[in-house]
Amino acid sequence: MRRVQGTSGSRFLGILPQKGFCMTAAGTVVNANLEGGKGALKAVRKGGVDGRVKGFEEIPHTGRNGWINLLRFWRENRFQQLHKHMERTFNALGPIYREKVGTLSSVNILLPSDISELFHSEGLHPRRMTLQPWATHREIRNHSKGVFLKNGEEWRSDRLQLNKEVMLSTAVRSFLPLLDEVSKDFCGMLQARVEREGRGEEGKRSLTIDPSPDLFRFALEASCHVIYGERIGLFSSSPSLESQKFIWAVERMLTTTPPLLYLPPRLLLRIGASLWTQHATAWDHIFSHAEARIQRAYQRLSSSQSRRTVTGTAGGQYTGVLGQLMEKGQLSLDLIKANITELMAGGVDTTAVPLQFALFELGRNPEVQERVRQQVRTSWSQAGGDPQKALQGAPLLKATIKEVLRLYPVGITVQRYPVRDIILQNYHIPAGTMVQACLYPMGRSSQVFENPLRFDPGRWGGSSKEDGRRGEGQGFRSLAFGFGARQCVGRRIAENEMQLLLMHILLNFHLSVPSSEDIKTNVTLILQPETPPRITFTKL
Repeated sequence: MRRVQGTSGSRFLGILPQKGFCMTAAGTVVNANLEGGKGALKAVRKGGVDGRVKGFEEIPHTGRNGWINLLRFWRENRFQQLHKHMERTFNALGPIYREKVGTLSSVNILLPSDISELFHSEGLHPRRMTLQPWATHREIRNHSKGVFLKNGEEWRSDRLQLNKEVMLSTAVRSFLPLLDEVSKDFCGMLQARVEREGRGEEGKRSLTIDPSPDLFRFALEASCHVIYGERIGLFSSSPSLESQKFIWAVERMLTTTPPLLYLPPRLLLRIGASLWTQHATAWDHIFSHAEARIQRAYQRLSSSQSRRTVTGTAGGQYTGVLGQLMEKGQLSLDLIKANITELMAGGVDTTAVPLQFALFELGRNPEVQERVRQQVRTSWSQAGGDPQKALQGAPLLKATIKEVLRLYPVGITVQRYPVRDIILQNYHIPAGTMVQACLYPMGRSSQVFENPLRFDPGRWGGSSKEDGRRGEGQGFRSLAFGFGARQCVGRRIAENEMQLLLMHILLNFHLSVPSSEDIKTNVTLILQPETPPRITFTKL
């Protein structure tokens, strides 16, 4: 089983002993080893070691001047390498540190025990960092905000309505067949291409390609089918320019967001900064694309309702998330548009990119690939064409996605603002402080995972030694979709979309890679490969 190379997997992410750094929420760190237990945990929550909790200002930090830090970020290209910067900083300062960059301040943590404490202090209306560039765009264009940008009771009310259509098991059962259909069609398109362009004898040809453009088309096709209830024909030989422009707009929006987080967007708007103009133009195109799709879906739904009224029939066909929200009428049309647009903007790169990493890791770990394939084959043969039964019978498939997202989390942090004062690492954290759980460093920390640089989906099995460990916060090791009431609203769509595509690919192809060297990664708003990996598909 191949190990992912890295700089810190064999150390505490590599915690270094230092004065004043002695507590975690689960016990004492002595020479980078956890000691203590429940008694130590109670001591921390009541008053720390020897009754003294250290003040907020005593938390290790990267420099007090946010503007100097911002200049360093620009000069050293830390925006694109933020995940590596975090990893290095945890190595140097320990499992908690403060950072101020421009106008943005945060406390950064990586241990599951600390994340558990943060989760238990998030309150009824959890808050995560507001992406101010996105919010400013909505305000200046007079667009309603979706749940991603809302807080408080307004957020909770809208989120509960959305959950019914995207998170509940009844909703998942409705849209699984749509995702399965798109996954099968993708594999059919890929089979035809391998047969047409590949090498080798007929029926066993192989083709080496960069699959990323096709995966982006798959993600957009699948998202449109589930959200709008319609196919848009992206697997044809000449996909529409409109759809390609949408993909480009999402990529531009993601790329321009991080630098804008550290500067006042309205100031950049006032001075006509190019960065803001690019960002706003990208969002305008995303909204325009969504508006056109929503209008078509609305006309289709109205026409269908008219026919049912005339004929007296009940219909019963699943109309997509948009159709379900419109039919039930619990959200205004403006709010439906806002949330549907956010779902679409967040549903392409965030599945297409992890699929690149998944194909690469399966390709360079053939023994893992074969083990997953055997389970998938058995489950598929027994499922009778039912995608839900097929996925339930192949837990290694879900574990593969979890393992990919452990090593390559889509978003590298999850943020919360505790509603009460808490103690992390024996430091006092005031209520209202932005605290970030840093997923990339956590996923590669030997303090959290055994052999962290090894790609091993089996670590997520209930019978595995690692998964069977008991300890404070062990349920907070897999957080790629966030946690609690504010976890990713599109989680069920994304998880099933990725699992179903991998299932059909493994049923039809053997995967290998021309180069097994580690993938270099960059951060836009999400973690991405610097250069998309090339994959060899061989027909089975």
